[in-house]
Order: sequence, then structure tokens, then C-alpha cells
Amino acid sequence: MSRVVWVIIDSVGIGELPDSNKFGDKGVNTLGNIVKVHNDIKIPNMIKLGIGNIDGVDFIENIEESIGCFGKCAEVSQGKDTTTGHWEMTGVLVETPFKTFENGFPKEIIDEFEKRTGRKVVGNKPASGTDILDEYGEHQMETGDVIVYTSADSVFQIAAHEEIIPLDELYKMCQIAREIMMGDNAVARIIARPYVGKKAGAFARTSNRRDYSLNPFEPTVLDNIKKSGLDVIGVGKIEDIFNGQGITEAIHTKDNMDGVNETINYIKKENKGLIFTNLVDFDSKYGHRRDSKGYKEALEEFDARIPEIIETLNDDDILIINSDHGNDPTYKGTDHTREYIPVLVYGKNLKQGVNLGIRSSFADIGATVTDILNVTMPKNGTSFKNQITK
Repeated sequence: MSRVVWVIIDSVGIGELPDSNKFGDKGVNTLGNIVKVHNDIKIPNMIKLGIGNIDGVDFIENIEESIGCFGKCAEVSQGKDTTTGHWEMTGVLVETPFKTFENGFPKEIIDEFEKRTGRKVVGNKPASGTDILDEYGEHQMETGDVIVYTSADSVFQIAAHEEIIPLDELYKMCQIAREIMMGDNAVARIIARPYVGKKAGAFARTSNRRDYSLNPFEPTVLDNIKKSGLDVIGVGKIEDIFNGQGITEAIHTKDNMDGVNETINYIKKENKGLIFTNLVDFDSKYGHRRDSKGYKEALEEFDARIPEIIETLNDDDILIINSDHGNDPTYKGTDHTREYIPVLVYGKNLKQGVNLGIRSSFADIGATVTDILNVTMPKNGTSFKNQITK
């Protein structure tokens, strides 16, 4: 087995963790609650892979003979955001939560940011990404001020109209913010949020988003694979989540389907190691916006592409599909939700119908990837390779 295709269906959680209440997430279940609201959902290919056979998933059809192996993972790290989830699945546990700014950023931070960027700041508070554009978007178009906001996650977000502030300048401001938001003020990510439109209610964020993460504070599975001389190809925002660390090649994508297209393009090429894809629309377009119908349709759209992905795989390739956290579109607020994540594994030469059970950490997935590729194992995580290989 020389290659793993690892696809993250961002935010597709499958039910609350035992400690979810501590995170304010009682009763959350991203996929389960979407199914309750939209019981006509059609995801036959994930069902064939065994998503309905996962322990505790009693809201989706299960089948006697799934073609995949299936299970779910709990989260050990103290968080429920993208960085925390991805780092844990690649072997790095976040035991101290990343810093958040529930009341906005202190004056000295904003003053320094304004001084170094030459632009005034408006906003500076926790907010929904769409709401803050409605509130300040027209003001920005008139004044050239920059919109800064945060959320329950550890993020410093900068929104700018693409016709008012060029992308290059926005990205430079993010790099400045990254330099400022270190040390005692370190946040997990600085996020560029470019948008277009003419007036409140009609603004739309574009696919030119960029994330500027902290470097992982320990070597990840990606570092181990790269060090072994194999490829680590990041599709979507993977490169941003790891700040480029452990990545040998990367491409950014416009949306979920572009992400699937680029993944298939890479599968067809001559490479060995890991193709690592994040499909972010579930989270950014539908979870945060509490759009359960859009989320349902996005799941169906992805599900319809699974046969194409499988058909493109080489005989010794392995496909892994899992999430990184939840984002229940039926729940209060607009933030991520702390949930179990599903894990689906398929390979033409793998066992079928294996129940991987309830794994104690997301890190088990990364440990399995390194075990499959026969590279140095991470210090965290327990491989399930022996359960799925013949």
C-alpha cells in the first residue's frame, strides 16, 4: 500500500461527546439532526461504506454487508475547532485550549494593528461572518476601514471587500496580525475573509479566503511522511491549517466540488504517500450559517461523487473519510459543536464490514495512515491497520 487518500468532510459530527456539555453543546448531533429535519436525505454511498453501521448511529440506514470499514473517534484535545481537530488527527494533542477573545481584542492589539497596516479597524467583537458584513460592509466601502472580528474559536478574522482592499494587501495584513498575535496573545488562526457585493444583505464571501495558523508545536504525521521522502499533497485549506509544515505540494480550492475534482486529479497522477483534502463548505457555508437544508444538499452532492473517487483509486490505494469536529446547523448560536466524528475506510484490497468501534482519539486515524505508509509512528494514537488489512 503506497498511497492514502484522506478526505475531511469538515464539521460532519455524529453526536455529542461525554464532555460536550462542558463546551455548551448539550444534545448536539450534526448529521443526526440534519436527518431529523430532512428525512428525505439521500447519501447511499456513505451508507454503502457503513456510516449507518457506526456504533450509536441509529438515525441512518445500516446494511448487512458494507463495502467499507467504519467507526467513530472521540476528541481528547481541549477544543472543537479546525486546528485542534486536524492537529489531533495527525498526532498532536492540544491539552491547553487556544486563547479566545470573547469581548474582542484589547486596545493595544488593535492600536498596533492599525499602526502597522495604516487602516482603521471597525467591528472588533465576536460575530457571525455574514452578520458583520451586513453591519459594516457598506461602511468599509465608503471609508476603506478594515473589519476585524472573532468568534468562540481562537481566531482573528479580517474581512475586506475585494474592490476596496486588494487581496495582496489583505493577505499582508493577515501576516502582520499573525506577527502581533503571538506569545501571550497567540490565537490558532488569522483568517482572511474577502467578500464582494454592493450593499448590506447582498454581500458574499469569496473563495479567496486564507488561513494563517500557528506552526504545530510537535512533529505531525505529515512531517513523518514528508521526512520519509513520500508526497504530502494538501488540497483545500490543509496547507493553511498546518502553516505549510509537512506539506510537499498544495492547491487551494473554490468549493467542495472543486476540492473533489482536484483530489481526483491528484489520484490520477504519479505520486506516493498522502493526498490530504479538506472540504470546508459543510462548515463555512452551512454549519456556521445554520442552514440545515444547504448542509443536507452539500452532503448529497459529495455523496454522489464517492463512486467516482473510488473508481479512480489504484488497487493498493486506501480512502479514508472523516470529520474534524461538529457544527450542528439546528443548534443555537453559530459556532462549532463538540462531537464524535465518523471514520469510513475503503480500499479494493481491504477487508469489508469491519466495525472499528469507538476510538479514544482522533489521533488513531493519523497513526493508521503512518502505519499503512510504513513511516515513523506518531507518539499519540493507536493504529487500526491490522483490523482492516487482509
